[in-house]
Amino acid sequence: MQEQFTFDLPARENRSRGDFFVSPSNALAFETVENWQDWPGRKLILTGPEGAGKTHLAHVWAESTGAEIINASNLVGLDAAKLSGASVVVENAENVAGQPKVETALFHLHNLVLAEGGYLLITARTPPRDWGLTLPDLTSRMNAAATAHITPPDDALLAAVLVKLFADRQIQVNHALITYLVPRMHRSLAEAARLVKQLDKAALAQKRAVTHRLAAEVLDNLDITGP
Repeated sequence: MQEQFTFDLPARENRSRGDFFVSPSNALAFETVENWQDWPGRKLILTGPEGAGKTHLAHVWAESTGAEIINASNLVGLDAAKLSGASVVVENAENVAGQPKVETALFHLHNLVLAEGGYLLITARTPPRDWGLTLPDLTSRMNAAATAHITPPDDALLAAVLVKLFADRQIQVNHALITYLVPRMHRSLAEAARLVKQLDKAALAQKRAVTHRLAAEVLDNLDITGP
């Protein structure tokens, strides 16, 4: 049998405001980010589990404010002075803990942004008290920040995200398939993305449509391989 070749092409990923689905699991966080001019001290820490939508919501805010988005792992060596008074997003902030140079870099960025009237949005999986920070000045500033939390996605949000992810890959699916997948998948937006990617890959490799039967096979394999 001739070997089949499949191409795992990247899906079109949109992180605009129009592509952010508001549901009970994220409504309060969304409202808080939307009203960014009212943040106490002009800063907010956005928390939630992996795949809950923190990055998407951070991009929504950056889109409306022109904010610079920085991963915490890239703070060392950053010319923070150029961001003085700007709007800034720092992602995955829990990863700075226990790294003195990185903690110090975040502390200086925090001060430079806020001292000149800027706004700071920080994302993390957990609140600052759980990060394990060692720099006292940074610890006090992070603990003093207002927080907004995104909970694990509910059924409505998972269904909407699945529909979007299939559309991003130009895969047409019916409502029955979505209602089949939602109660059987792990409850995270990251898992939704992984599931749709594997369904697309399996359909291409086997030259099959994305059906209930194919979905059952992929779900079984995902349970075996883990997240």
